[in-house]
Amino acid sequence: MLNENDSTDDATNGTDYTKIDMYAPSTQDAEQYSGSQETLDEHEKVQPLPQAGQPASWAQQTQAGTYAASTPNGSVPPPVGQPPVRRGPSTASIVLLAVVLLLVFGTGLFAGWQFGRGGVSTPNSSQAGLQTDSSSHSQVTIPALSDNNIQTVREAVVTNIQPAVVQISTGSSLGSGVVIDKRGYIVTNNHVVANAQSLTVKLFDGNQLSATLVGTDATDDLAVIKINPPANLATANLGDSSSLKVGQEVLAVGNPLGNSQTVTHGIVSALGRNVSEGNGATIPNTIQTDAPINPGNSGGALVDLQGNVIGIPTLVAINSEFNTPANGVGYAIPSNRVKFIATQLIDNGKVTHTGRAALNVTVVAVDASMAQRNGLAVKQGVMIVEVTQGGAAAKAGLQVNDVIVQIDNKNVTDSSSLSDALLSKNVGDKVAVKVYRGNQQLTINVALGELQAQTK
Repeated sequence: MLNENDSTDDATNGTDYTKIDMYAPSTQDAEQYSGSQETLDEHEKVQPLPQAGQPASWAQQTQAGTYAASTPNGSVPPPVGQPPVRRGPSTASIVLLAVVLLLVFGTGLFAGWQFGRGGVSTPNSSQAGLQTDSSSHSQVTIPALSDNNIQTVREAVVTNIQPAVVQISTGSSLGSGVVIDKRGYIVTNNHVVANAQSLTVKLFDGNQLSATLVGTDATDDLAVIKINPPANLATANLGDSSSLKVGQEVLAVGNPLGNSQTVTHGIVSALGRNVSEGNGATIPNTIQTDAPINPGNSGGALVDLQGNVIGIPTLVAINSEFNTPANGVGYAIPSNRVKFIATQLIDNGKVTHTGRAALNVTVVAVDASMAQRNGLAVKQGVMIVEVTQGGAAAKAGLQVNDVIVQIDNKNVTDSSSLSDALLSKNVGDKVAVKVYRGNQQLTINVALGELQAQTK
């Protein structure tokens, strides 16, 4: 059973996403993680995450994604066996691939890559809840961009951001992080620290400090750790990701393959991509970039030419036909979402408000055999098996055994398409939900509620 905001492996027809976090010791064995979860909460999980204590490995695979790392000397061990996948469109040539990408981004899927539009409710560019030292943002003055000073601007941005980007060691592998608060708070990806044996942070000046885990959010793949801050700790400024434009230049700063403080550059390739991770989580509204990002970059900084962090690099797409990263197709969590989640983790140690829209129901996918067993009027859709008391669906009159087939004229054929429909909505939006109740077709208007935060 799935909640309405979950996505399944049906939405990833052959192309995986690789989490680009870890630079792992070569002595570790590759492990394959798989499994199923019968009762799932909204946006949360399709398969269980690796348990605490399991080592980070070069390849940890689930049905919908691949978690990749690399070895200390920069060599990449061969991938572990990958389960059979459905093939996407032909990748015979890069030109053809580019053409197909342009065509299919509007429809939502390419070789199993899940995309969407819209996202979640997040704050704007304010630094609400974060304590930063404005003097630490500017080691040098960043000049206004003109026709002939692009190199000078890039160098100034790099000089300013590098002191706030750190290397994180988990005892078995390496990742990146960004100092966002002068009290020593560092934001990174959840998958960087999820199985940490210990946490050590290497600062820009080479100083190494032990760190503690403050809080994690697996749903958004974000985490916050804390160090005892030294004097004059550099902090990064989290910019306003809602002001980004496709085509604008960005820089990616992190620690790929153990090479600390590496900078690459590219552009914002697209906005509003909803990307499904292999653990069942779906990251909404990501920034797509062609700035090269590699294992070890996860949790680092994607920066605009004003020196603001506008995203946290998290994933690269994997072409499952060749089991290699898709060149120039990476994704970052937008800074507005990072602020929204990180401030909650700092204040509460957990997420208390997700900002994601939900029907507040639990559903199960309908197929022909299930329809026959249960005497349903339709052979596809999602059937409600639980309605949260006091939630959006309950208030609107949706009932257990109702089969949802459409939301706002968008067909719902399974839990993945339902997730897509809801990811493009905000809390409070009113949607028309078409259901079958027995043989009767009804359209019920629902004011969407908020997805309940995970509890541990």
